[in-house]
Amino acid sequence: MTYILNIETATKNCSVSLAKNGETVLCREIAEQGYSHAEKLHVFIEEILKETNVNTNELSAIAVSKGPGSYTGLRIGVSTAKGLCYALGIPLIAVDTLQVLANKVSIQKGLIVPMIDARRMEVYSAVFDHKLHRIMEVQAEILTEESYAEMTEPVYFIGDCQEKCKTVLTKDNFTFLSEIVFPSANEMSALSYDKFVKNDFEDVAYFEPFYLKDFLIAK
Repeated sequence: MTYILNIETATKNCSVSLAKNGETVLCREIAEQGYSHAEKLHVFIEEILKETNVNTNELSAIAVSKGPGSYTGLRIGVSTAKGLCYALGIPLIAVDTLQVLANKVSIQKGLIVPMIDARRMEVYSAVFDHKLHRIMEVQAEILTEESYAEMTEPVYFIGDCQEKCKTVLTKDNFTFLSEIVFPSANEMSALSYDKFVKNDFEDVAYFEPFYLKDFLIAK
């Protein structure tokens, strides 16, 4: 029996789930205008473990959303995950934030473009096919009317920056799924379990969040 605690704090959504063999048992989350991760994260962890009657020594691993996303949010989530791994002597699993967001979508054909707001017209994005396979790597891009213009199949945009995206992404084959805004620890369950089975773990001492913009050259 594999219990994994999943932590997602890359956006305004502070989200925690407990998964058993890849399926969510219980999820707690809240998305507020101001980031409340520092106040809510540990409370959610304690509540979930208490309500599910699972002790910390029963946990097989801790999974954390690695980014890209909010610098502060990622630091809080990763610091908490690493602290738990150190204390419990269990592995750390890192899950791509945009993959987590994409996994909230179910389509029969077309492409999924999860986006996380950066600043002005900049977003963090990636592209997945209808089977949730990544076909374009994570990037930081500035949106223009030419963005994704080469795509002729249906394209579904999700994330917390849809309103500003709609001002420039206006092709007829573009659809905005306004109900899908933030990544959630609920969708981390299957992803983290798959990595656990494959022994795809991080070095707890040296792991850092995937900030992405740290690697960009300032103009």
